[in-house]
Amino acid sequence: MSHLVSFIIPHKGRFDMLRQTLQSIAEQDYPIDKFEIIVISQTPETKTVELLDNNELDFQVILRPEGETISSLRNHGATHAKGKYLAFLDADVFLSNNWIASMISNLDEEKERVIVSAMQICGTSPPPLEHIRTSLSNAEIDTNVAFLPGRNLFMSRDTFDKVGGFPEHLITCEDYYFTDKAAQFGRLYYTSDATYIHLGEDKVFSEMFKKEIWRGQSNLQSIQGRRIPLREIPSFILPLWICLSLLLAMASLIFGAIPASIILFIAGVAPLLIYSIRLYRLARNVVTFSTVFLFYTTYFPARAIGTLAGLFKTISANHK
Repeated sequence: MSHLVSFIIPHKGRFDMLRQTLQSIAEQDYPIDKFEIIVISQTPETKTVELLDNNELDFQVILRPEGETISSLRNHGATHAKGKYLAFLDADVFLSNNWIASMISNLDEEKERVIVSAMQICGTSPPPLEHIRTSLSNAEIDTNVAFLPGRNLFMSRDTFDKVGGFPEHLITCEDYYFTDKAAQFGRLYYTSDATYIHLGEDKVFSEMFKKEIWRGQSNLQSIQGRRIPLREIPSFILPLWICLSLLLAMASLIFGAIPASIILFIAGVAPLLIYSIRLYRLARNVVTFSTVFLFYTTYFPARAIGTLAGLFKTISANHK
């Protein structure tokens, strides 16, 4: 017997990507009367724009205020969902036709599993940066993982209720927080049985730099109220460590402290090289080492700026 699946999609602008996301849902190898689509949009025009060709689909658009976080949108969508299963998607992913069937099969395969997610693949003629992002997403495949990205999450309604919904106080990093909390109730599984294309994946480094500053602003807030596994600690420390080491190396060089400058330079560059070598191996020679190194020399400073911006914002808010 097929159970009802509720797709919950937060949305803001970028109608072309949303249409492609909805098209991929409409083309699922699953009974059309056994899934519903709920778009929670912060763009008023969404109510009037033609988004779906198939009028037989159970489809609704719910408008929400622009200031709400993506977690708030997801949680609000869940209150309108009728399905036994909840599928949380970003509004810029294109699913393989077997996505629903595969998610149900993988989730029900082991009773300990609480959330499953499909494997990311590249789109047509992907630039190097998309290859890099996809390789990072696929570092662990067909196995239990410690974290799942929020772009496509599939779970039972019971799991969502146990976790207590997404953390509405976080602007970013909400998927880390949510899936880490879900892992207290069972296993998170990343499968290659189904796939998705991240249509909104970063394509150029300047775009990535701006987004990583934005993504990093909730880094420190996301660790409040949850356990911090050892594997996550470097992600909080390294961006600041690398930037501070290299800045101090330059200052030491200016003031003529050559030995100190060399030591600080090595301290800053060594993590970049270690991470680049690992990623270069993951990317299976699809991109050059210099491109991988450029990725991390862009990523870590942006994360450091975002983390500091988020810290100052939090301090400012607490003093009001």
